[in-house]
Amino acid sequence: MTDALLTLDGLTKAYPGVVANDAVSFAIQPGEVHALLGENGAGKSTLVKTIYGLVKPDAGKMFLHGAPFMPANPRAARAAGVAMVFQHFSLFDALTVAENVALGMDDPPGQGQLGARIREVSEAYGLPLDPDRIVGELSAGERQRVEIVRCLLQNPRLLIMDEPTSVLTPQEVDILFKTLRKLAAEGTSILYISHKLEEIRSLCEHATVLRLGQVVATCDPREKTARDLAEMMVGSALHVPEREGGETGDMLLEVKRLSLPAPGGFGTPLRDVSLSVLSGEILGIGGVAGNGQDELLAALSGERPAPSGSILLRQRDISRLRPNARRALGLLAAPEERLGHAAAPEMSLTENALLTGDVRERLSSRGFIRWGKAREFAARVIEAFDVRTPGPDTAAGALSGGNLQKFVIGREILQKPDVFVVNQPTWGVDASAAAAIRQALLDLAQTGAGVVVISQDLDELMEIADHFTALNEGRLAPIRPARGLTIEEIGLMMGGAHDMDVADEAAIAEVLA
Repeated sequence: MTDALLTLDGLTKAYPGVVANDAVSFAIQPGEVHALLGENGAGKSTLVKTIYGLVKPDAGKMFLHGAPFMPANPRAARAAGVAMVFQHFSLFDALTVAENVALGMDDPPGQGQLGARIREVSEAYGLPLDPDRIVGELSAGERQRVEIVRCLLQNPRLLIMDEPTSVLTPQEVDILFKTLRKLAAEGTSILYISHKLEEIRSLCEHATVLRLGQVVATCDPREKTARDLAEMMVGSALHVPEREGGETGDMLLEVKRLSLPAPGGFGTPLRDVSLSVLSGEILGIGGVAGNGQDELLAALSGERPAPSGSILLRQRDISRLRPNARRALGLLAAPEERLGHAAAPEMSLTENALLTGDVRERLSSRGFIRWGKAREFAARVIEAFDVRTPGPDTAAGALSGGNLQKFVIGREILQKPDVFVVNQPTWGVDASAAAAIRQALLDLAQTGAGVVVISQDLDELMEIADHFTALNEGRLAPIRPARGLTIEEIGLMMGGAHDMDVADEAAIAEVLA
């Protein structure tokens, strides 16, 4: 412990109704890649926010290189050599890479000097960036690079990374891991949070496991299986989603030649999209972030009626209907962005339940809200989906990301949709909660609903989908049966080379490169 870069000693932080961190103690060594594991709500976010100066603990101490360390704010943490890459990007689309980097620095140099430093550092760590590019034109992986390079320019001794691969392709993950290993070899310590346990096993040398705010285990994750790690996190055997054999039925949803311009100055236009979903079927749609996933969900949900093409629900044309009208007829949707899109962070869970549940759950009458019934609906979602929260009156923004995700998904499923469209259903969710959400989607299909799952997690899609397709630059690949698809075929579909011969190894290598 005396040689540790960072030592935590008895850190405790309580909020009304919950102890987020309960006497947490562990140490991070210089040049170590250290995993912080735990279910959603286990206390990981509170802990790293304490290290980064965003939260003040109620009790306990921290030591950085043996000296007392308790930053009053992120600026003080950065000055001490602690940097953090957050799960949600904090970038402005309309500004350049250099301008965004400057906004995150306490004392940025001039734009010319800063641009040169961005090129130098990004190239040195295998994360090449053009400082003059507009951020709104970048892929999700390139945006991640901006966040990382902004941190690296401050020469951190400790780099905290929260779910850094949630929007990256497998190839981009490989690049990121090479960068992190290079940083560690140079002496930078990395505190790494991820629900992707195979990544933890590949990258990290040590792991601290939190459960209900307490340290319950430490281990070398390289010596454990992913299932072992998951069961250490939850304290019990991990449920594996199962699907009973079932027959598909009538046509529920038909989309014919749907086109939609890109929203504003950024985004991806939809181009001639056609798909169909039967009763009891799960259609999986893969693709690299930024290829039209958000736009497709907006078009199907009614947020953005498409000027071209048609959407039929049980053979009824709903193309010009708004979201509430589509909900009334049985088409429900859950978008990727939890805070601000799927849920209003300052509003309570009861109020958030009302926002989408009003029509189908009859939570208002003659213009008056039936608050008792709305609260009861929120409570049912909380109980059915094991949402860790003090109760329905808690603000949505006070929940951990995974618990809010469970609430958002549960809120829609309990309304018994005929067709449910969901984007990134298990994004940033721990293994146990992800298994529960996937099981809920399988169970929903088993009742006869049609389910469209848009996800960047190919393992997830292959686990639950009956049919698979992929979005590339707003175009949809031909729909294929999910069973038997190879990673090469999936890579071709995601890369947009839909008409190529899968046996052409050179073409496959080019697409996957």
